[in-house]
Amino acid sequence: MPSKAPLAFPSEAKLLVELGERLRLARLRRRLTAVIVAERANISRPTLAKAERGDPSVTLGTYLRILAIYGLESDLSIVAGDDVLGRRLQDLALPAPRKKRK
Repeated sequence: MPSKAPLAFPSEAKLLVELGERLRLARLRRRLTAVIVAERANISRPTLAKAERGDPSVTLGTYLRILAIYGLESDLSIVAGDDVLGRRLQDLALPAPRKKRK
């Protein structure tokens, strides 16, 4: 992990904190200790604590391993699944269909 966390905009930081809190609640609902989750995810206990606090230095792979422990890894496929703006931009760049000659 990087020694210094990358800077995050306030809105991004808030999203990470909310994700961390949801991960912590998922662990508590399953009555798993932080030590057990860290061992199963093959991460250190401090790294799990950082993830549950929403620290931006935690890698996406770490979040994925934690989600897998809780059986929630398929939720990651929802992220950016429906890119409405991107599809509209793509459609605008498509060439107009040619008219057929009679």
